[in-house]
Amino acid sequence: MTHFKNLIEITQYFSDNNVCVEYLTNMRWKGNVTCAHCKHDKVYELKGATKAYKCAKCRKLFSVTKGTIFENSPIPLQKWFIAMYLLLSHKKGISSCQLAKDISISQKSAWFLLHRIRFAVQSKSFEMPATSIVECDESYFGGKEKNKHKSKRIEGSQGRSSKTKTPVFGLVERNGRVVAMKVPDTQKHTIQPIIDAHVVVGAKVMTDEWQAYKGLDNRFKHGIVKHGEGIYVIGEAHTNTIEGFWSQLKRSIYGCYHQCSAKHLDAYIDESETRYNTKDLLDYERFENVITLTDKRLTYSNLTNGK
Repeated sequence: MTHFKNLIEITQYFSDNNVCVEYLTNMRWKGNVTCAHCKHDKVYELKGATKAYKCAKCRKLFSVTKGTIFENSPIPLQKWFIAMYLLLSHKKGISSCQLAKDISISQKSAWFLLHRIRFAVQSKSFEMPATSIVECDESYFGGKEKNKHKSKRIEGSQGRSSKTKTPVFGLVERNGRVVAMKVPDTQKHTIQPIIDAHVVVGAKVMTDEWQAYKGLDNRFKHGIVKHGEGIYVIGEAHTNTIEGFWSQLKRSIYGCYHQCSAKHLDAYIDESETRYNTKDLLDYERFENVITLTDKRLTYSNLTNGK
């Protein structure tokens, strides 16, 4: 495919729905179409204005969008692809209000579309356990109490309090990938199992002095920087990389989306995590990478359940 470098080029390439369908077909099945229902490898292509298939085994009809984030969407694939490009190429993402204006759909549709893309890129692990230097840190997301009306403030909820904020934990391998997630709390019994699952024993783990990290030196080479004493770097011990990720994530939420509920926070974390982990790819490479992850489906009822 054309190695597009900007929005104009991607719009010109995906000029109509037939081009989009052909592209998605090649990316999904790579020349070997399989049934979207039963995965059988013998299917028949049906004649008609819209490309469709029929399985020789289960006899069910399906299209290239069956079982993907595009399934049953009235929005043309061209607009889907443009939305994916904008979300992935913009450093802070794109809001549903802005996307709705850019591709001429309703804000509600844009919001659902963006969440389906975030659902596709969900990732909660490194491709391989981290083996070199890993930085770990926790952060809190939520509005400052001093900015709220006095009647709505909760005393003692600043800092590490989770009374009105959502705790998030993350770790990043230097010159490597990041993994972050919403957590119920930032205590030892919650954080250390996550570290154990993503870092090999014997690796170097860098943290601040938070008490939840006590005991890591039993299985890792544990470096500590005491932020409370104004110490941020001791040799190779620091958490500047993961804190840089928190800064970018918060700028994305506060500066672009303005706010997000605790229910959907993980989705926005996934979005920023994907951009960080593909930062060395060109825009078209990042786009193609995400297209290969769209073979899953999120319904509106599942997305909004419990709201």
